Amino acid sequence: MTTQAKLTEKEEEVMTLIWQLGACAPKEVQALYDEPRPHINTVAMVFQSLEKKGYLSHRPQGRGYIYEPIVRREDYGSRRISHVIDAFFGQSYMSVVSALVRDKKVDEADLLQFLADLRKQKDKGEQTEETV
Repeated sequence: MTTQAKLTEKEEEVMTLIWQLGACAPKEVQALYDEPRPHINTVAMVFQSLEKKGYLSHRPQGRGYIYEPIVRREDYGSRRISHVIDAFFGQSYMSVVSALVRDKKVDEADLLQFLADLRKQKDKGEQTEETV
């Protein structure tokens, strides 16, 4: 994964809408906003900024352009999570899990299911290595 520049809050907001739509034009993103909607020029400027930062590409269509995400939502989310963990949890993933349990966002059943899934992945990996 290549490293893209950090997004502003507005860029992240627009990028989230683009991920929802897929390939789209600025006017389609503008239409998703509640009133009062941002001006189309404002939305188009954010698209251009996202393209410069390596998050979008474009292709001509009619008199305008269609933009497509280059960065997958999941990849961006992984980078954001890593940043939050580094900045606020002292690079400790276990501190994050502890906070989620303490705040009742994750319970014992969730953790046990996660461990079972982890074991399955590990077993599959070991089986693959044995067949090689």
